[in-house]
Amino acid sequence: MRGSSGVAATFWSFLSISSSVLALEQQPFQFEAMSVPTYTLPPLPYAYDALEPHISAQIMELHHGKHHQTYITNLNAALKSQAEAVHAADITTQVALQQGIKFNAGGHINHSLFWQNLAPASSVDAKSSAAPKLLKQIQATWGDEAKFKEAFNAALLGIQGSGWGWLIKVETGKEQRLAIVTTKDQDPVVGKGEVPIFGVDMWEHAYYLQYLNGKAAYVQNIWNVINWKTAEERFLGTRADAFKVLKASI
Repeated sequence: MRGSSGVAATFWSFLSISSSVLALEQQPFQFEAMSVPTYTLPPLPYAYDALEPHISAQIMELHHGKHHQTYITNLNAALKSQAEAVHAADITTQVALQQGIKFNAGGHINHSLFWQNLAPASSVDAKSSAAPKLLKQIQATWGDEAKFKEAFNAALLGIQGSGWGWLIKVETGKEQRLAIVTTKDQDPVVGKGEVPIFGVDMWEHAYYLQYLNGKAAYVQNIWNVINWKTAEERFLGTRADAFKVLKASI
């Protein structure tokens, strides 16, 4: 499980509102340039029942319309309070608000990415053949697709408490590699040089109404609705490309 070290600095860069907001560049947080954004719930690219039988319509409706919306509502309120505290030079309140902003912003980031990296099982986008270049890199890294899924499943089931599992592209200079990482609670993948390819929500609200305590079945079935076309686009693109859905939510 990854820790949250280094996340806070990137978060403030993420929330620094400018013409490049949500491009997630590592820059210091500028209080004097701060304005208050208002985020909205991004629509799903499919119907609530489109992922059945692997993810039920009931789960999707609650997960998207209630849980994700709650993160956005709380984030908007916290950012408004933050702006007021900055204006009043109230440093104590500013500090007290940081954890809530981090948590709720992370919830918005993670879920916005998650909805886009799912697709109906009947769609050609849900077949790994829709990601030929990514699949080639997966095979080079893990040996074959089956071994990759086995490693990813093990990472998901090894999460203690709530969190996420991610396949990410790590860019260092001109080199890039794939890695499987897990994040705690709603900590997002926004580290320097990291591009989220796809993620799996391992909070109970993502599966419990359907799978009860059968996390292993949920983990196995989620592969039927992974959007490999989106994964390929993120693999070939930049961080800004991966996070473009967030720009549309302001």
